[in-house]
Amino acid sequence: MRRRAWIALAAVMLLMCLHPSMSVAVERAEAEETARLLAKLLESGRAVIERNQSLIDDPHKGEKGFTPELFEQQLIREFHAKTGIDLNALPAAPVSMLIPPLAKELLPALVQASREVVRDAQVVINQRGIGYKNFIPATYGSQASARFSKAAHVRLKQTTIQPRNPKNEPDEYEASVLKWLSARPRAEAYVSELTDGGRTLRVVMPIYYAKDCLACHGEPKGDLDISGYPKEGHHEGDLAGAITVTAPLGNR
Repeated sequence: MRRRAWIALAAVMLLMCLHPSMSVAVERAEAEETARLLAKLLESGRAVIERNQSLIDDPHKGEKGFTPELFEQQLIREFHAKTGIDLNALPAAPVSMLIPPLAKELLPALVQASREVVRDAQVVINQRGIGYKNFIPATYGSQASARFSKAAHVRLKQTTIQPRNPKNEPDEYEASVLKWLSARPRAEAYVSELTDGGRTLRVVMPIYYAKDCLACHGEPKGDLDISGYPKEGHHEGDLAGAITVTAPLGNR
């Protein structure tokens, strides 16, 4: 089965939808765009946590003010900057290829799951006298993905080749895609493929190490980071892992 990196996504999906007889293609296009948006939303949440990391880990402050409501506001702004979609206007937004029906259903569910993760972390976030709280982008991503996937028929996951959290261990398919991505230069693209005889869509969006990530994942390789894990010796722009979405087709 051939793997394709979709860079000109909108153009590809438009061509698919110009052929109404291709019902499977149209269904795939809707699921694919929804998967891309879910991955972007989780990525946006990770960015919000990263931006607030110094506040979260401030040992001198008790009540941080980083509430679920504030997180949601920042999440919506970050997602809008990445996609041009205003989640506040989503209920009234017309259905289109940019906002397919499945996305209108699932994006609010992921926002809610993300809010609940931040809500449940308030005791940890607001604890005075402790610096590192272990509430980092990866922690948020794992918890929000698990909470969302438990309630939805679409599975969301973050994974990497050598995960620190066993729950992020890649399956055989994810491992093969990560290996394929690691051998290619960074690109604003993702991998989309039908599996299970065309019954399941797998979408894999790569994520890359930013400069701030290197405090824990950079050099010197083998030194213990603030969380007690040995650093991996990565550099800015290296493949950090991926956000994966698994969506059954024809099961809404």
